Amino acid sequence: MTPKKDTAILLIHCPDQPGLVRAIAQFLADNGGNILHFDQHVDAQENVFFTRVEWQMEGFALSRGELPNVFGALALKFAMRWALHFSADPHRVAILCSKESHCLYDLLARQESGDLPMEVPLIISNHEILRPAAERFGIPFHHVPVTKEGKAEAEARQVELIEAAGAETIVLARYMQILSEGLVARYPGRVINIHHSFLPAFPGARPYHSAFQRGVKIIGATSHYVTADLDEGPIIEQDVIRVSHKLAVEDFVRNGRDLEKVVLSRALRWHLERKILSYNNKTVVFA
Repeated sequence: MTPKKDTAILLIHCPDQPGLVRAIAQFLADNGGNILHFDQHVDAQENVFFTRVEWQMEGFALSRGELPNVFGALALKFAMRWALHFSADPHRVAILCSKESHCLYDLLARQESGDLPMEVPLIISNHEILRPAAERFGIPFHHVPVTKEGKAEAEARQVELIEAAGAETIVLARYMQILSEGLVARYPGRVINIHHSFLPAFPGARPYHSAFQRGVKIIGATSHYVTADLDEGPIIEQDVIRVSHKLAVEDFVRNGRDLEKVVLSRALRWHLERKILSYNNKTVVFA
């Protein structure tokens, strides 16, 4: 496989004002940058400008070390909030799961096939049941039981494992535990969750059964960044399918799981490719 050429990616948002696009493009042109993608969006209500710019590092006049300081002067002039990433840097992802396997297997298969550009250095679960999945893909599996009395100790152990593995992003692949505010605050914008879209109408452990009893006509799934407000973080991706009275509750569950896999993988891919900007508890996705 031909090694991927290193590119730099800038994610920027700032007050909308004349000259922003020109200033960014001129900065790159002055330093020999070959722009590959330049996406932009303006939130007219909030008067905020968003952009994602990606260019080749080969032939660029500034090194990785020089780039932040030099661009920082331009960013200061326009009051930009910005983040710089490099595509060649490995993106290490920790996966947390419980008993349901569909999202975990899907992510691991996509990673193994090269469909998701990430490394998975560890899987953490509060149950032992999915250890064979980790072993099948050759990934270290850590069983960290979570009890009401020992939740703080369990999360401390999870953080210890995640930090030791050098994981940057955490994916909750149907991890059926609520994360504490402290854990979420430690990884802002770096914890991704997936769940059905029946909330708040059908809460609890058997939402598909409840929805089936009500005769719903649409099944959906939502992937979002995790915040201290349960299931109310910035939404990354959603999708729906129609269902009918002809289907059994088992069909509802199966269709829901299929949606969860697809929606989670899309959201994670865009996160890995640095295509998401979060602002005011929502996202701009340059997909």
